Amino acid sequence: MYDSILLPVDGSEHAAKIVHHAAELAQWTEATIKVVFVADTTRDSVTVVDGTVVDALEQEGETIVADVAGTLETLGVEHGTDVVQGNPAPTIVDYAERYDYDLIVLPTHGRTGISRYLLGSVTEKVVRLSDVPVLTAQIRSGEQLTFPYENILIPTDGSPASTTAASHGLALAAALDATVHIISVVDDTSLGPDVRSGLSADELEHPASEAVVDVVAKAHEYELAHVQTHVEHGSPAKVIRESIETNEIHAIVMGTSGRRGADRVLLGSVAEKTVRSAPVPVITVREPIRNG
Repeated sequence: MYDSILLPVDGSEHAAKIVHHAAELAQWTEATIKVVFVADTTRDSVTVVDGTVVDALEQEGETIVADVAGTLETLGVEHGTDVVQGNPAPTIVDYAERYDYDLIVLPTHGRTGISRYLLGSVTEKVVRLSDVPVLTAQIRSGEQLTFPYENILIPTDGSPASTTAASHGLALAAALDATVHIISVVDDTSLGPDVRSGLSADELEHPASEAVVDVVAKAHEYELAHVQTHVEHGSPAKVIRESIETNEIHAIVMGTSGRRGADRVLLGSVAEKTVRSAPVPVITVREPIRNG
């Protein structure tokens, strides 16, 4: 499933805690983890020590990746380290794509108000920019992330992004022998009362039901034994959050963009809200780029 995992770190407590989850995932899939620290070239970090010009951030980075490497060594995970310079988000994205990583793992910090992710807004930007799937997870005090995932939620709206994400989620579920929950949400909160009253329940639900059926067909290709389907009404991000508790979900796999229109969920904005609020890991998969 995963052969190589990129783990950007910044020395923060939250970044340190996600190391263990990345290690569990790597052990299960027999993947190698590359621990990378990006010395932010947008910050002034050059200083002089004993008459020698050094980059303080690079020195800090070497210490941080060495500490994480020590943890991975103890856990028995194959790993490597690197310290590079650049603007963190695009540098992480470029690094992952250049060296063909299968997954990027980053922590988030869910806060109300002006919500920002750990590593500044780096995680948010990586999720938006990366063609490589990104696993984000909130690290809450006193709580542990569950692994292996026993229940995986796959939201779908039938868009190319959700279709690509569904394939990723189904492959992960097959590797873990997990139960898959396929959900499509009819966002009737975005429709005016005149539109809602003019459409039957079947007309409102038809696109969502078709999207679910398409993913179920793919699930058969992966020979998954446990598949549950859900077509719900309401605000997509809210319904997804409620489904986490109702179905004891351990991870979500979803696309980062979707079709616009009254009959489609905007998975782009929904994914962003889910990444910020979900108490379980969220793997986001970007819509494939079309040529021409």
